[in-house]
Amino acid sequence: MAPKNITQVSEFLLEFSEEPKLQPLIFGVFLSMYLITVFGNLLIILAISSDSHLHTPISDFHLHTPMYFFLSNLSFVDICFTSTTIPKMLWNIQTQSQVITYEGCITQMYFYILFAGLDDILLTVMAYDRYVAICHPLHYPVIMSPQLCGLLVLVSWIMSVLYSLLHSLMVLRLSFCTDLEIPHFFCEIKELVQLAYSDTFLNNMMMQFGAGLLGGGTLTGILYSYSKIVSSIYRISSAQGKYKAFSTCASHLSVVSLFFCTSLGVYLSSAGTYSSHSSAAASVMYTVVTPMLNPFIYSLRNKDIKRALKRFLGMETISR
Repeated sequence: MAPKNITQVSEFLLEFSEEPKLQPLIFGVFLSMYLITVFGNLLIILAISSDSHLHTPISDFHLHTPMYFFLSNLSFVDICFTSTTIPKMLWNIQTQSQVITYEGCITQMYFYILFAGLDDILLTVMAYDRYVAICHPLHYPVIMSPQLCGLLVLVSWIMSVLYSLLHSLMVLRLSFCTDLEIPHFFCEIKELVQLAYSDTFLNNMMMQFGAGLLGGGTLTGILYSYSKIVSSIYRISSAQGKYKAFSTCASHLSVVSLFFCTSLGVYLSSAGTYSSHSSAAASVMYTVVTPMLNPFIYSLRNKDIKRALKRFLGMETISR
């Protein structure tokens, strides 16, 4: 089989499900999850931005302001993260076409890695925020200043952009065989590299190194933060104080567990046991389900978010 140079590759085929009878069901399920994700996270952003207690400026800085600043950024990233994959999948099902152009595939892969990395880093930044709030409450307004919060978000974007750009450039150097079927619902980098005709050693090494550095490194930071948090909570004398301190971390811990357990399972799976179907199922968990559940997790377990949502929707005025 003669290799096809990468400059001649025009399109790929996305084959998530080969059963035509399942297409309407898949379309309905993913459309519902996508709409819930977009409107749920958008509602969180609007509720936080409209409540002066949750986005107070420097003159009125209080203990939980950075947490909601990071949460609004996380919600925005989750909307973008889901929007990089699901709309194209829905369009393909609606038009009964599995085609995605080469340019569209590389672009989708770039933004997918970008927002996945942002999700990863922002969750770590939020863990650090909770660590400072619980372990150093008296110095919290000084340490987590608005300038530092803005800088942390800016650095998160820069790191994610560079990380995604590096992976994309390494994929651009590959040549592909004539068989260009991707058994996934989006252009996932591991599936794309497996289709390459040329040597993919550097790409595989970079994926493993990236998973260890970005995924493993951030997870280590989160675990370290929570080890300090648990130690501080244990030293609190009153049961009510322990519960109040832990309740501020419960939502974040739930989201971290969902995101890391599924995403690391995909990228750290060895080549010998790798399965496209299991990878696609796990990818659905952290690209669709986790962003969809984030608004529910934070709104159901956080009194400030509940209050902000009631104010935004006018429910508090009605109840009064």
